[in-house]
Amino acid sequence: MDHAPTNANGVLHKAGRETRQRAGEDLRETRERLARGNAIKPEFEYEMTSIFVRNELSAAVTITGLCAIFSLASMFWAPVHQAILWLFLVIASKVLQLEFCRRFQQTPRAEVDIKVWRRRLFYSELLGGITWAGFALVGIGSEMTGTHTMLFSSHVFLFAALIVVLAIRMTFASTVIPILYAGTIPMTLAVVARLVILSDPFYIALALMAVGVHIYFVFLARGLNSTAMAMLEFRAQKDALIAELEEEKSFSDEARRRAEAANKAKSRFLATMSHELRTPLNAIMGFSEVMNAEILGPMSNPTYREYASNIHDSGRHLLNLINEILDLSRIEAGRYELHEEPILLIDVAEDCHRLLKLRAESKGLQIVEDYSNDLPQVWADQRAIRQICLNLMSNALKFTPKGGRITLSVQPTQDGGQMMCVRDTGPGIPKDEIPKVLQAFGQGSLAHQTAEGGTGLGLPIVKNLIELHGGTFDLRSELRKGTEALVYLPRTRVLQAVPPLQPLGHERHRRNGTGLAMGGHAGASTRAPRLVSSLQASAMLDGLDDDEPTAVPQLPAASRRRRHQPVGVE
Repeated sequence: MDHAPTNANGVLHKAGRETRQRAGEDLRETRERLARGNAIKPEFEYEMTSIFVRNELSAAVTITGLCAIFSLASMFWAPVHQAILWLFLVIASKVLQLEFCRRFQQTPRAEVDIKVWRRRLFYSELLGGITWAGFALVGIGSEMTGTHTMLFSSHVFLFAALIVVLAIRMTFASTVIPILYAGTIPMTLAVVARLVILSDPFYIALALMAVGVHIYFVFLARGLNSTAMAMLEFRAQKDALIAELEEEKSFSDEARRRAEAANKAKSRFLATMSHELRTPLNAIMGFSEVMNAEILGPMSNPTYREYASNIHDSGRHLLNLINEILDLSRIEAGRYELHEEPILLIDVAEDCHRLLKLRAESKGLQIVEDYSNDLPQVWADQRAIRQICLNLMSNALKFTPKGGRITLSVQPTQDGGQMMCVRDTGPGIPKDEIPKVLQAFGQGSLAHQTAEGGTGLGLPIVKNLIELHGGTFDLRSELRKGTEALVYLPRTRVLQAVPPLQPLGHERHRRNGTGLAMGGHAGASTRAPRLVSSLQASAMLDGLDDDEPTAVPQLPAASRRRRHQPVGVE
């Protein structure tokens, strides 16, 4: 029945492992590329070449149209057959280059030999540059037979065409500087040569300007190349960060999955322990108690009755240990449910004192009670508060030597909350060991020497239970002077006394019954229901005489309410 979930978990685990492997490979590759970079960044050659290839493929139609325009314009001063021949040669070289670009783009990256492909693209670009240089030879000598205006126009157009071609090649080939040189130097040389041949100062100046423009575009292209290189470096760093994040996320997912599996295993173990250990323990404790009480008849040997008493005490100790482990596990798993009700901390403290009084007297210890009068009730789980008080007092009884004193105090706090404090005169706890004793199964070094023994679960349970109530736990200690454990309940847990009712003859229309409300800021009492509903208050008011004063009856709490007096009408 469990095969399907197991298989699903296996598939998820395998998928997560593959994802981690891919992320790790990408991360290693990116780090290697960043680590072995130098002045020319050979690790980015493929990306830079890919940018050039994409530029060429995206502008194939545009370049062809530009060639056609140049060819048509040259027909004004050159023979038509020369212009058409040049157009054919340029288009043929361009088709060859585009074919190389297309094949490069279709080749998987792992199979690309970047040096071989760069060499192919370089020679195809050089061929294209030579054919573009042929444009400077179109109609050479023919313009001599024309007018001076035609001569001037043809060479100015040739100079303008050079600038256009340089700008285009700078934009497309700036990511691969050698290819830029191969595509532009031939045409620049051809244009300069044609202008210099005329031996006219104006055309010589144009030739020098052509050289200057070429040099300027080369510097501009190098700047674009550096920008593209920096962009690739930033992208590589971003990819490395993403790969690291994915790797860390996969590790955290794996750790969370293992933690969830461990938590489920712990829950199953605790459930099994609860059933498998509690059942025989209850039988052992029951039968040993029957034997110790000699319910079925007296035992001839009194030692047997002592053994039965020891068995019962040991079983009770083991059962308490199991209960503590289960309580702590439920709290840590968030499955501990609070059953809250109005209670008096003083009543809980007195009950715990009464339970442990005989044990304290047997050790020669004195328990001093220090309670503040007229403390209001608090909204809390009585069982949890009782367990907190018992754990703190039990710890004090364990660690306080004979003749010592334990002070149990319940007092209000300055912010309107309430505090329960247990102070002893034991050996104390070193300050550096306080965090340790607040952990599960943690015990201080002096505990092993002076205590009666324990599990180290009492204080962690106290801390978790009071935090479930929104309170705090503070442990203060000084060596050879004693320890002070303080439990604070916040103001929002304190219930305020009911205000006195006005006589019915004065404000009969105000029948919005009053009960106990939570203290603190507005909205803090959402967890406490009204203890006297408006209907109940209205019914009480209807049954009273207008001339008689009355008092709001107090609802019964879980324990005695000797210190909580009802509030009457003045």
